[in-house]
Amino acid sequence: MFNSNVCLILGSQINQVTDKADKREHILVVAEALFGENGFDGTSVRDIANSAGVNLAMISYYFGSKEKLLESLIEFRAATAYGVLEDLNKDETLSPWEKIEGVVDYYVNKVLNNLRFHNIMYQQASNTRSEEIRELIMSIKMRNLEQIRKIITDGQKKGIFREVDVVMTIGTLMGTISSYTQSREYGCRILDIDYSNEETFRVQLAPRLKAHLKQLLRAHLDIKNEKRIK
Repeated sequence: MFNSNVCLILGSQINQVTDKADKREHILVVAEALFGENGFDGTSVRDIANSAGVNLAMISYYFGSKEKLLESLIEFRAATAYGVLEDLNKDETLSPWEKIEGVVDYYVNKVLNNLRFHNIMYQQASNTRSEEIRELIMSIKMRNLEQIRKIITDGQKKGIFREVDVVMTIGTLMGTISSYTQSREYGCRILDIDYSNEETFRVQLAPRLKAHLKQLLRAHLDIKNEKRIK
C-alpha cells in the first residue's frame, strides 16, 4: 500500500507531465494559427512565443527550432487522422459503403474545419526547403493512403466494389477536396458561395462537397456498374 508521501510525489509528477503536455500543445496550436495566417517564413519564433505567452527558451526546450516545431505540429495533427482511418478499417459493424462514406465525411470535415493547417501542409509539401519536412508529409500521406486502400480492397474482395485503379480513385477524392480549399476564391465563385466569411464558406461547401463525392464514388465503385462502364 502506498504511503501518503509517495502518493503526493506521484500526483505531483503526473501533474507536471500533464502541464508540460498542455503547454506544448498550446504552443503548437498558436504556431498553427500564425503559420496559417502569415506563412511559415512570415512567422518568427518570437511571434509564436509572444502569442503563446511563453518565453523563447521554452520553445527551444520543447522543439529546438522553428522547423522542428513545424514537424511536431504536422505529426500532432496527423496522428488523429491515422487513428480515425485505422478505426474505420477495423470496425466490422460497418459495410464497405459506410466506411468509404465515412472517409469522405472525415476528410471534408477535417480540411474545412482546419483550413489553416491544411494550407500549411500544402505550402510545405510544395515549397519547403526542408527535405525532412517534405519526407514527413509524404510518409503521412502514404500511411493514410494505405488505410483507405484497405477499405476499397476489402469492398472488392466482398464483391461490393468493382475493380478500379485504387490510387487514382483516392487521388480523385483528395484532389477534389483540395481544389475547393486551395483555390478558395475561384471555387466559391463558380459555386456561388460567399467566400468573405470562413464559417459561411464551411457551412455552404461541406454538404455539397460530401454529397458530390459520395455520388461520385457510388457510381465509380459500385460493382453493379461494371458492365455499364465497360
